Amino acid sequence: MKIAGKSRTSGAPALPLRSLRVLVGRARHQASALSSGLRALGAEVVEIPFIEIRRPRSYQLLDRALRSITSYDWLILTSVNGVEALWERLRRLRLPAKHLAKVKIAAIGPATKRAIEEHGLKVNVVPKEYIAESVVASLRQRVKGKRVLLARAKVARDVIPRELRRLGAQVDVVEAYETVIPQSSRKRLRMALRTSKCRLDVITFTSSSTARNFVALLGTSRREGRPNHISQSNHIQLDGVRLASIGPVTSSTLRQLGLPEDIEARKYTIPGLIKAIVADRKRRL
Repeated sequence: MKIAGKSRTSGAPALPLRSLRVLVGRARHQASALSSGLRALGAEVVEIPFIEIRRPRSYQLLDRALRSITSYDWLILTSVNGVEALWERLRRLRLPAKHLAKVKIAAIGPATKRAIEEHGLKVNVVPKEYIAESVVASLRQRVKGKRVLLARAKVARDVIPRELRRLGAQVDVVEAYETVIPQSSRKRLRMALRTSKCRLDVITFTSSSTARNFVALLGTSRREGRPNHISQSNHIQLDGVRLASIGPVTSSTLRQLGLPEDIEARKYTIPGLIKAIVADRKRRL
């Protein structure tokens, strides 16, 4: 007789991440998709944010750009946070979504595309790979002589504006939000790494900012002129813990910080990251 919910009697396969303890370091309001996906596969998830999203000190440049958005040919958004910040300013300025109807929109990936489409707008370009270099490649034949508005975080890679300007575009970069280190996570993170009874198996990194902030929260080495490099004592604490990166840019940042990327997603999305963690677990069993 079959008993509901019992995998041994129902013939259901074992969950691939069962008993795996994974630390999710996304911002609190964005952790749910990654955490729920991991839990659905049997993982035990610990959430300690490595990043916090804040408003910029001033919205002056963003507001000015939004009021004159019809003078732009392209709008580029590189994160869901950027989409949320932009639409919040539209509401504050009492500008309807149709105010953006004439500008072409490029989104860095599917999550950003969905966030834009939820506001009733069409996304014209999503690159094959969800990184800045691929955004540039997708727009290479479309931006010469055009005005481009890039709304992004205060601190970000300059690949898009630099390369588009080389292609003949006039690019305005405006700050839509700021990422900061959540100091309340410092003690929790250190305790999680030092507690042998609740040993972490995997730590996830979904952006370069999460990688840099992780190292800052742990404390860094100032020897050899490397103020933002992981210290030897923290390397010891991470011994045996697998570091999972959402893509090559984040992986490169981890390496620059003196950390390995043990796992890297082939598709640079949250589902892609989960799939990579599952594949790594299967290889190691």
